Amino acid sequence: MRARMIELSWSGLRVPAIAVELGCSQKTVRCRLHRFNRSGLQGLDDLGGQGRKRRITGEERSRIISLVKTVPPGRLRWEPVGELWAFDESGPPEWTLDSLAVAARAEEIEVGRSQVRRILAEGVRWRRTRSWMRSKDPDCVPKRQGSSASTPTRPTTRR
Repeated sequence: MRARMIELSWSGLRVPAIAVELGCSQKTVRCRLHRFNRSGLQGLDDLGGQGRKRRITGEERSRIISLVKTVPPGRLRWEPVGELWAFDESGPPEWTLDSLAVAARAEEIEVGRSQVRRILAEGVRWRRTRSWMRSKDPDCVPKRQGSSASTPTRPTTRR
């Protein structure tokens, strides 16, 4: 399109006619013509390096996302003999933004809490863990209280 602008200009068309012909603004045509007059054929190229460079690579982003899918080092687990243990008792029992940032820094990925939040917002469903919901007690289900009869059930069909 840029080369076509130059070609139309050399054939004698004015800026407004070139803009209409190519479906772009007059300002764009003027800018491209001035750049071509200043720099020649290199003026038709894209100006690379615009904007801020990414601080972390795509591979590092993937490693941060994969951290979320791992079990936190401080989470309690049942041993086969029935005792609770944690891989690292001083570690976090659940992943938070702060604990993920610390774990990423331990893997030599320089990232802050807010950047971890932005990375996770792109595709990881972030839910708060409810440890009180899980029970190893086999009699737990019969002990639970049923729902209130006054609570209406949700319709199963689409409206």
